[in-house]
Amino acid sequence: MPPLLARAEQLARTLLMGGHGRRQSGMGDEFWQYRPAQAGDPGRAIDWRRSGRSDGHYVREKEWQAAQSVHIWVDLSASMGFASKESLPPKSDRAALLAMALSILLMKGGERVALASLGTPPRIGALQTRRIAEGLSQKAPEDYGAPDASLFLPHARAVFLSDFLGPIEAVENAVAAASDRGISGMIYQILDPAEEAFPYQGRTVFTSMSGAIQHETLRASDLKTRYQERLAERKDRLAKIAHHAGWRFATHHTDHADLSALLWLYEALEGPR
Repeated sequence: MPPLLARAEQLARTLLMGGHGRRQSGMGDEFWQYRPAQAGDPGRAIDWRRSGRSDGHYVREKEWQAAQSVHIWVDLSASMGFASKESLPPKSDRAALLAMALSILLMKGGERVALASLGTPPRIGALQTRRIAEGLSQKAPEDYGAPDASLFLPHARAVFLSDFLGPIEAVENAVAAASDRGISGMIYQILDPAEEAFPYQGRTVFTSMSGAIQHETLRASDLKTRYQERLAERKDRLAKIAHHAGWRFATHHTDHADLSALLWLYEALEGPR
């Protein structure tokens, strides 16, 4: 746990923290818009510099900024433990690092965060940071994980981190249930590069990470085209699930920079682009 926290803190510090604007006027620090002054506006609300450049009076409005709740689901199943090379991190390590760094960034900005597997409401503070780190250290025995959004707060944000190689119906149901309660979010797929390239040839024994499933072939290269077609279909369906719910979808590979992944997640929380 300490190495995870240290690496996540380091990664989080590389990004500048800012408020999550709600794109409407209200209390906040960021400029939103000028609007013509109306009857009832106090004199101190008038922006005299802007008004001096026109024939009317204008009020400078700030963007409303308020804390939001973010639920993060991280797939802790056996499938996420895969790494094709010793030089690459397991998918579970990358997912945990991103979830931890994102939680730190959000809480430093005043947001409340919860790890879905803990079943607790979103909170803020050092104790919550430690709870999340401890939760991310747990492992599940199943081959594949399934998200559960039943405890998510209405109108919150959600982040799903997984390889999404298991039954896709569970993902579809969770996103639909969350969307029905006004929850917006993202599906972020994490894959090892070998799971994209399928570099296997000759006699190969494929075994699931839990050991429950095994398949042997004498000509692994013959499976490549079908496998990549199935993977492309899976990505396309995940993208459609996200699109229909107004969510966002992207794929990250463990041989790519963790900072770019964190930046995408952080920016994606601002909503659909």
